[in-house]
Amino acid sequence: MTTTVEKQHDTGRFHILRLISRDRLVLAAVIFLVVVIFCAVLGPWLMGNLIEKPNFRARNMAPFSFSQGWAYVLGADTLGRSLLARLVVGAQNTLGIAFCAVLCSIVIGGLLGLVAGYSRGIASAIILRGADIVMSFPSLLLALIVLFSLGPSITNLVIVLAITRVPIYLRTTRAEVLEVRERMFVSAAMALGASHSRILFRHIAPIVVPTLVTIGAIDFATVVLAESALSFLGLGIQAPQFTWGAMVATGRGYLSTAWWIAFWPGLAILLTTLSLNILSSWWRTYADPQQRWRIELARSKKGLQEKRT
Repeated sequence: MTTTVEKQHDTGRFHILRLISRDRLVLAAVIFLVVVIFCAVLGPWLMGNLIEKPNFRARNMAPFSFSQGWAYVLGADTLGRSLLARLVVGAQNTLGIAFCAVLCSIVIGGLLGLVAGYSRGIASAIILRGADIVMSFPSLLLALIVLFSLGPSITNLVIVLAITRVPIYLRTTRAEVLEVRERMFVSAAMALGASHSRILFRHIAPIVVPTLVTIGAIDFATVVLAESALSFLGLGIQAPQFTWGAMVATGRGYLSTAWWIAFWPGLAILLTTLSLNILSSWWRTYADPQQRWRIELARSKKGLQEKRT
C-alpha cells in the first residue's frame, strides 16, 4: 500500500511538471525563479570579492564589453565594481528579507487568525480591532514612519514588512477557521474531550496552512516591491550591504550618463515580481479543483494540435 501511495505522489509531481512544460510562459517564469534562487544561495560563494573590489579602470564602463573580463558583461558602477556580481549577490539580500518577512507574517497572522476564528469572546474582538488599526494606515507610509523612528536595519525592515502584511493572513485564517470549526470532525473531537489547543493545531491548522502558503507565494512579489521601494528611499538595508532596490537608488543620479547602473537591478526586480505573479496565478488555478480543468483543457487542445500537425 505504501508503494502505491508513493507511486501516486510521483505521478502527481510528474503531472505538475508536464503541465508546466506545456505553458511556455509559466515554464519561463519557473526557470527564471530557479536561476534567481540559485544566485541567492550560491552567489556570494561564486562571486567572491568582486562585489567590493573597486576597479577604477572600469568606472562606469558600458555593458556588453569583455575588456575587463566576463564579470563586467553588464557593465560597472561608479567605483568600477561588477554589476553582474552585485546583481547575483544582491539577490540573496532581496529574497532573504522578503522570505523572512512573509514567513513571520504567516506565522503571526496564522496564530492570531486561529485564535480569532475559534474564540467567540473578547479575544477575537481585540485581535480584529488591532488588524483594523494596522490596515487603516497605508502600508508604505507606516513602514516609512517606523523605519524613520527606529532607524534603518535589516531587523527593523523585516519587522515592518511583516507587520504590514499580518492582517491579510489573519483575516484569511479567521475566515477559514469559522468554516472549518462547524464541520463534523471538530464536533466529534470536542465530544471526545479533546482540548482546544489540540483541536486548533491538530485538526484545524493543517487545513488552513495550504491556503496561507498559496497566499504567501502571491504576496511574496508585493513584499519584494515594498522592500525595493524602502531601499530606494534610503530607509532599507544600509551600506556596505545592498539589495536590488539600493542598487537602483545608487544609479538614479547617473541615468543620463550611465543608465545601466539602475537599469539592470530594476529589470531584475521587474522580472522577479512578474515571474512570481505568473507562477502564483497558475498555481492558484491548479490548486482549485473547480478551476483546474482550464489548465487541463489547454493542455488537451495543445496536444491535439501537435498530433494534427
